[in-house]
Amino acid sequence: MRIAQNPKSLILGATSASLLVLALPAVAAAADDNKTQACVESLWPAAKGAGVTRATFDHAFQGFTNDPEVVEAANFQPEYVKPIGEYMDRVVSDKRIEAGKQKLVDYQALLGSLETRYGVDRHVIVAIWGVESNYGTQPGDKNVIRSLGTLYCTGTKAKFAKPQIVMALKILQHGDVTLEAMNGSWAGAMGHTQFIPTTYASFAVDQDGDGKRDIWGNIPDALASTASYLKVHGWRAGEAWGYEVALPKGFDPKRVSESTVKPVAEWQKLGIVRVNGEAFARASDKASLFAPAGAAGPSFLVLTNFRAILHYNTATSYALAVGHLSDRLRGGGPLVHPWPTDENHLALDQRIELQQLLLARGLLTGDADGVIGPATLEAVKAYQRTKGMPVDGFPSLTILKLLRSEG
Repeated sequence: MRIAQNPKSLILGATSASLLVLALPAVAAAADDNKTQACVESLWPAAKGAGVTRATFDHAFQGFTNDPEVVEAANFQPEYVKPIGEYMDRVVSDKRIEAGKQKLVDYQALLGSLETRYGVDRHVIVAIWGVESNYGTQPGDKNVIRSLGTLYCTGTKAKFAKPQIVMALKILQHGDVTLEAMNGSWAGAMGHTQFIPTTYASFAVDQDGDGKRDIWGNIPDALASTASYLKVHGWRAGEAWGYEVALPKGFDPKRVSESTVKPVAEWQKLGIVRVNGEAFARASDKASLFAPAGAAGPSFLVLTNFRAILHYNTATSYALAVGHLSDRLRGGGPLVHPWPTDENHLALDQRIELQQLLLARGLLTGDADGVIGPATLEAVKAYQRTKGMPVDGFPSLTILKLLRSEG
């Protein structure tokens, strides 16, 4: 049966529908805002328990909104997502080497005093400064509270962010820095050498004795803080971080493992030598063999100080960049063996998928987070052994495709 309709009713209905469509985004935005504010308020008990006043808390979060750039950046960390050869070329550039050499001259007296006090090589201190903030020229311009709040309230890195937020609030309350000056990276890393708040609280140093640990605007404080951190995390005075090495023909790739640590003398017995022909500093130094781009790329013997650098940033490519830059600042040359240009580097979603497939086979434990660390490299090696493949641990596209094909 056909029902006659009043034209005026049709117009009113259409208008109401249009208004409803227009109102929906506003309703959604209001809901998101309420959710964000509820998230911020959920941080108050932890902050209060740590001694933060309500005035400090409210001032820090006044007008808070999530920063979409932070979420995007969290999924694009160059030391994890770029092919290592590309990352190394960008970080250890001629421009950064020359700038670092000038910093060694400009701060010669300071660096000498830090070497004496902490036993940390001045070239490594300056290399970290260069890699972290390009010698203070790129320390990050994001408000640390907003960045960390975004990581927490979007669930991107909530477990990491919560204690960092509480500590950042305590730093503000103590008066070491103002909210306006408390800028840093998307992850809340701050100052010349990029300390996160909890690291700042434990290891920052007031080098010039002015009563403040100012890693944002005070270079002596920032560099001393870095030296302090490395010393506490196992830096050994007078030892190198590592060496580029040449492997003998027919060398068993199964021996390439960061978890296998033995004296340099034992590696020498296997035919491993420095690429420049020089002797190792001490045959007794403990080292592991590291080939970050697989059998086709350069190989390194890395020592205890390499692992100390890894405490600063867990990406092996980062530690390698710091180590190599420190060598270049000392006057050393470029790497002898080139990085492969056909690395088949995996994107973030592919790295997560690779880890999920390794987890499903019981070769890996933990979470599939896309971060390729020692555990993932060892899992890849274990898989390569089951397939009778060369065991270099490199997480290539070939490995991923093979895992996929097996279901």
